[in-house]
Amino acid sequence: MAQAVNVNFRMDADLKQSMEQVCSDMGMSMTTAFTIFAKKVSREKRIPFEVSADPFYSESNMRYLRGVIDDIEAGRARLAEHDLIEVD
Repeated sequence: MAQAVNVNFRMDADLKQSMEQVCSDMGMSMTTAFTIFAKKVSREKRIPFEVSADPFYSESNMRYLRGVIDDIEAGRARLAEHDLIEVD
């Protein structure tokens, strides 16, 4: 068996606590979960789930939002009140 080495990285404390709880619920440690992830990545040569960016942060949307902000700041925007929409 290969010698084990430590891998250190930082994560948000709330995320860590949540992941520890989920791993515990499944009867494993975070180390075991990350080892499973690493073995799957190594075996498949890919991230074993879809990774995508939130389209809100796409360059085209950022350009659009900067334009809206410019219009508001220049007084060109027509702002109107609207009713709140309730979401379940």
